[in-house]
Amino acid sequence: MFPKIIKLILAAGTLAFGVYQFTDSEIGNGIFAILLSGMFVLLYFKNEIIFLAFLRLRKQDFEGTQKWLQRIPNPSTSLVQKQQGYYYYLKGIIQSQSNLTQAEKHFKKALELGLNMKHDLAMAKMSLAGILMQKRRKREATLLLTEAKKLDSHGMLTAQIKMMQQQLKKI
Repeated sequence: MFPKIIKLILAAGTLAFGVYQFTDSEIGNGIFAILLSGMFVLLYFKNEIIFLAFLRLRKQDFEGTQKWLQRIPNPSTSLVQKQQGYYYYLKGIIQSQSNLTQAEKHFKKALELGLNMKHDLAMAKMSLAGILMQKRRKREATLLLTEAKKLDSHGMLTAQIKMMQQQLKKI
């Protein structure tokens, strides 16, 4: 993983090289260099390590996800704010298997930093509500579940939210 500044320097350098190739009548090389600089800009906003960690999580490999996340040395300096949100979101999912207090902390940090997709926000709020339900904090869990229900526009989490609301009634 390259630091953020290196990615920007590489993007600027390849863009400048692409412009030079255009002026030198090497149109094909110029187009390729500009596309390559676009790749560096994309990697600035979409971190490759977090992407690979999501792939591990998709296979239910929590240890592999943890290994990929450990490759990010200092998330506050090496990641953009939204990427930090996803970093803590993944950490919360991993910690929810073993340590609920740490998972709660990570989910709150992820929600504070923000997530790009509405369904990711809904999932984070629903997971946090589940943790709060287990800790018998009914009011906060109910509030988070209603927020998650509003954010779930595609209806992917409706069954889980209904189940959790029924469990809240029993508390």
